[in-house]
Amino acid sequence: MSQILQSLHKTLLAGLVLLIAIVLIAGAVSGSPTELTSVWWSFFFRWLHVSCGVMWIGLLWYFNFVQIPSMPKIPDEQKPAISKVIAPTALFWFRWAALATVVTGLIVASLQGYLHAALRLQVGFAAIGIGMWLALIMAFNVWFIIWPNQKKALGIVQVEPAEKAAAARLAMLVSRTNTLLSIPMLYMMSAQSHGGL
Repeated sequence: MSQILQSLHKTLLAGLVLLIAIVLIAGAVSGSPTELTSVWWSFFFRWLHVSCGVMWIGLLWYFNFVQIPSMPKIPDEQKPAISKVIAPTALFWFRWAALATVVTGLIVASLQGYLHAALRLQVGFAAIGIGMWLALIMAFNVWFIIWPNQKKALGIVQVEPAEKAAAARLAMLVSRTNTLLSIPMLYMMSAQSHGGL
């Protein structure tokens, strides 16, 4: 077991195997095995959407609650470990989780038949629509403001020191904006399943 847990890929694969085993056993015990109907696919994409969203918002909050406030406390000789190793990897998962969250969310809305109504903020879909628009703004910020500026701030793209400092500040401010937006976004996503606003 420790060999599995020492590898992230093996751990994730084991988690999926465990999930499949639980679903098969629960289906056998309850007498209602899983059927791959449109309802199941809708549920499956919702599960993927929530899983990707946990990674996206978890990393957003990690950056804002842990990494950004901790950077001034880290001695200068240790900062390259963050800027050259941890931050680029975290930003990789951050931006792809943002994209996966948006794509799976749009798939769920389409499969459920409320995509257009939500995007137009129609009655009965205003809460999820507001949540969707906030998520789209946040994903745009990730890909088109935070990531390009983080590449400069981390030295992935070489720029002058003044531009590097400005890029770091802009990336931080937009990341904080996304943290601000994440609060009403998560509320609206949750509110929809409980009758709206």
